[in-house]
Order: sequence, then C-alpha cells, then structure tokens
Amino acid sequence: MNGKERAAAAALQYVRDGMVVGAGSGSTAQVFLEMLAGRIREEGMEVSIVPTSSEVEVNAVRLGIGGLVRQLWQVDRIDVAIDGADAIDARRNLIKGGGGALTREKIVDYWASSFIVIADEGKVVANIPGGRPIPIEVLPFAWRAVKEAVERRLGGEARLRIGSDKRGPVVTDNGNYVLDYVHPLEEIDVGAERELKSIPGVVEVGIFNGSKVSKAIIGTETGVSIME
Repeated sequence: MNGKERAAAAALQYVRDGMVVGAGSGSTAQVFLEMLAGRIREEGMEVSIVPTSSEVEVNAVRLGIGGLVRQLWQVDRIDVAIDGADAIDARRNLIKGGGGALTREKIVDYWASSFIVIADEGKVVANIPGGRPIPIEVLPFAWRAVKEAVERRLGGEARLRIGSDKRGPVVTDNGNYVLDYVHPLEEIDVGAERELKSIPGVVEVGIFNGSKVSKAIIGTETGVSIME
C-alpha cells in the first residue's frame, strides 16, 4: 500500500452500519470511496453517501453504490465526513479545492458530526498554504473585481483557473469560476478566510479551519500517523 491507500484504509474503521457518510473529492478520497464500496459489497453494510461533487456521485455509480447516494437536502445529519486535503499543517488547518469542489466540500465537512481528513505525508506542511495556491470560488460576473480586491488587500497574485483544454475558465458544480490565489508568504493566518469571504463576489475560500477537523489520518510509507 502507498500512503494514500493506508490513510483511506484506516478511515474505514470510522464508518459503521447505518451511518450517513460525507464522501469527499480528490484522489485520496476517491481511494476511500473505492474501499468503502468494496466493504459494502463484502459485508452488506448499509450506509447513505452524501457526495461533495458531481464527480463523486458519478464515481459512486461506477462503483455500483449509486443507489446509496443522497443529496444533502435528503438527510437530517451527516455522521462522518471523510475528505482529502491539498495541504495540512500541524494545527490541522487545511488548503482544499484543487479539484474545484471547495464550497460543497466545506458545507458537507463542516456540517458532519465528525470530519476526518485523509492524506499522504506529502501533503503535510509547516504552515498553510505551504506554497500551494488558495482556491477561491467566485461569481463569474465578479471574477476580475475579486481578483483585484484580493491582490490589493493581501498582496500576491490571484489567477483565473483555466480548464485543461484551454478553452475557457473552469466552471464549478455551482456554475462559478475559481481563482487560484498565490500568497506572497509561506504562511497565512486562518483569519484570512474571513477577510477573503468579505469581498463581494466571493462564494467560498479553500482555507479550512483546523478547529473543524476532528482528526487527520496521514499515510506514510510504513503506516499511518494520527493528528487530533
């Protein structure tokens, strides 16, 4: 097993029969979903799955567990959310949103009774953002105004995310654009989340406060370490 697989496998122990599970986006969370699907098939475990993106929903169908998918409005609770991270520091502060699903991820993850992060050791940084860009979901109408406001207030550079086919901006499941903000320093205070969200046109920010994270499972070459 690699680090991603070890972290995902360790997270399975927190899922029990009858639970409502928030299923995160990203490569490590995808490994977890595949392992969860295997356990459901082998043990007949009954769970409901709340996806954080349309990609997760499609993957659930592909894995044969599409019938267990529920939208957020269809459930009255989320027992546990299992999600990945682009970067995580010792205080469990996160950078998320590399796949563009930051808004739905934050809603599901924060609403869950328990929010568990899974990542390999390559995602651990001394301080966020750790050189990673900070995704900011913005209304398409306002993207340039937000870009200029972010750069004026905090310095650095905010770049409009362009699709891999170079035909135009990436569009989120919510119909919005994403700015990738490169902060001028290696460390940013989590309070910047509030400042960025105060800019008109900003929908959500890919800074996740460590106080919301119940625990983080970090997969290594030899096992896992737990941050809580």
